[in-house]
Amino acid sequence: MLSRIDDFFDQLKGAIVFFKIDLLSGYYLFRVKDLDVSKTTFRTKYEHYEFLVMPFDLTNAHDVFIDLMNIIFWPYLNKFVVVFIDDILIYLRDETEHAWHLNTMLQTLRVKQLFAKFSKCKFWLQEVGFLGLAEYYKCFVKGFSMIALPLMKLLQKDVKFVWSNKCQLSLIS
Repeated sequence: MLSRIDDFFDQLKGAIVFFKIDLLSGYYLFRVKDLDVSKTTFRTKYEHYEFLVMPFDLTNAHDVFIDLMNIIFWPYLNKFVVVFIDDILIYLRDETEHAWHLNTMLQTLRVKQLFAKFSKCKFWLQEVGFLGLAEYYKCFVKGFSMIALPLMKLLQKDVKFVWSNKCQLSLIS
């Protein structure tokens, strides 16, 4: 099950340094069990194909992937790691343990043969933006683009945030 965003915020309270690791080809890193390969068979005009790795659009692939990520990182979750689908966030409340935390996570990735996309990884961040997570939720919320529009406008330069009495977001340019 996908975690709630406010649970992430609770975990990150007091964190001063962040490392973001983004997996390369997320779902496609996990092999389908040999006994289940035949269940992924599909036919095209010319021949049959079988997936050897977990296809993105397979029923329950998303849940299975999240479950696998939680199992792999279970010893570290809620201690110094947050996993959101294929994004891994290492957070530190004290910089003295940064080498151990980062090394532990990189070793875990190596042992489980998970590969990070280095160009999307970020190290020694002082803050982390979660607006990118909204991209996932948009398919579940009707009219999401209109709801998120004020948040997107806040990303523009010279736009000030004002919270009105009606508990609605308003912007002043």
